[in-house]
Amino acid sequence: MENYEKLEKIGEGTYVPVAWSLLVSGEPPSRRVRGRRDEETKRRTPRPPVFPRSHARVPTLTSHLSRPTVVVRYGKVYKARDKTTGKIVALKKTRLEMEEEGVPSTTLREISILQMLSESNHIVQLLCVEHLEENNKPCLYLVFEYLTTDLKKYMDRNGRGSSYPLDPSIVQIAMYQLLKGTAHMHKLGVMHRDLKPQNLLVDDANPAVPLVKVADLGLGRHYSVPIKAYTHEIVTLWYRAPEVLLGAKHYAPAVDMWSVGCIFAELARKQAIFPGDSELQQLLHIFKLLGTPNEDVWEDVTKLQDWHEYPQWRPQDLSKVFPKLNEQGIDLLQRMFEYDPAKRITAMDALQHPYFDSMDKAAVDALERESMRTAHLE
Repeated sequence: MENYEKLEKIGEGTYVPVAWSLLVSGEPPSRRVRGRRDEETKRRTPRPPVFPRSHARVPTLTSHLSRPTVVVRYGKVYKARDKTTGKIVALKKTRLEMEEEGVPSTTLREISILQMLSESNHIVQLLCVEHLEENNKPCLYLVFEYLTTDLKKYMDRNGRGSSYPLDPSIVQIAMYQLLKGTAHMHKLGVMHRDLKPQNLLVDDANPAVPLVKVADLGLGRHYSVPIKAYTHEIVTLWYRAPEVLLGAKHYAPAVDMWSVGCIFAELARKQAIFPGDSELQQLLHIFKLLGTPNEDVWEDVTKLQDWHEYPQWRPQDLSKVFPKLNEQGIDLLQRMFEYDPAKRITAMDALQHPYFDSMDKAAVDALERESMRTAHLE
């Protein structure tokens, strides 16, 4: 990287080595390399929850424990300076784990997706790709535009937890931009599959209207109709949709909208809303808040691969859980948290929700490239 001077390590980005393609095709990889994971996605051995005695049957954990784990790696991300222009950039390092196979298909897919989505200013911009050897090992550096922070760090600046709420207008502005980026991805047939605050970059040069961009498409995937069968092991656990947790073999962009709902809830409450430490505990967190689903609210839910007899909880009043959200905000959140993926609100429809009527859309739209300012309405 002769053209760039590394200044500091600023995080980790997701990528998947070549073994991914073997794993999702059902063939056991000859070598499985485990990488670091975010704190909330560390796989712990789940323990059965303690239920009231009236619930005689405890959900079995067999299917959750026997399911193979997808190999996800986290490449180092550096803040760097372009020696030629003096511009600050971000460098995402991707090791080529199986060099005889060439560049991992998933890395090529991420590059292809980023180039395709580059028209929107709410998707992080890939500037170029550099291939080189370090310590006699081949690696790729993806060179991105640099933004000052991510949404998680941005939220925590004035203190963590509900005692330090964000200004409601900032929540609106951040959500509107997240939805614009998500709508752009879905319009072009791309699922992100790992939306979370850490994967949303923020430039707060204008504190009143901070710029938000979707980043880290290491798990991004093109989709088509009819929807194909995809791997279960997508999305950081806290932001994973219930259909994926319950073993649905086919899923659609609605999984991203569930993640968007989790981010919305976290912005409104200043803490993760479903902080599970296993797939089972994640489901129980969801059911306790939104009520245990049944065939009336989600057709064929009991036929999903990992459905069990769960405790029966009634949905809580979300206005009491999220007192900082107004009536329109609660309605939008409920639409994002629809159990049935077919009924879950789309990003395009969410942009037109009354929750955003009180926001200065012109100020936010001005952040977008001119060619894209009306794209979400087409």
